[in-house]
Amino acid sequence: MGRIVAIDYGKKRTGIAVSDPLQMIAGGLVTLPSHEVIPFLKKYTEENEVEIFLLGEPRQMNYKPSENMGRVRRFRELLHESLSGIEIRFVDERFTSVLAHRAMLEGGLKQQARRNKALVDELSATIILQSWLENNR
Repeated sequence: MGRIVAIDYGKKRTGIAVSDPLQMIAGGLVTLPSHEVIPFLKKYTEENEVEIFLLGEPRQMNYKPSENMGRVRRFRELLHESLSGIEIRFVDERFTSVLAHRAMLEGGLKQQARRNKALVDELSATIILQSWLENNR
C-alpha cells in the first residue's frame, strides 16, 4: 500500500501533506514555492511509494471554479506528464483555510505564528488529506 499525497496548490506557495504507509494518518510534509513542487514530488516518489495524489480543487461557495482553478488544472497536467503512473484526484478544498486557522487558534498558536502563510498552506493540505482518508475508509 502506497502513501497518499495531498497538494494545496497556490500561485506562490504549495502545501503538501502525506499519509502514513497504512493510509490512516495525515501529516504535514512541507510548503514549497509552487515552481519547486514537481521536482520535489519526483524525488519524493523515487524514495517513497505513492498511490494517489489528491489535488485541492478550488471552488467558490456556489461551486463555480475560483480564479486559481486555471493554474491548478495546468499544474495537474504537468504533474500527470511528470509522474504519469500515479493517479490524481481532485478534492474539494473549500473551507480548508478556515479550518486551518481554527486549528491553529485551538492549538494555542500565537498571532505571529498564525500569520505564517506557509504553515496555513501545509495545514490546509493536511486537512484535505485527513478528510479524504476519513471519507474513504
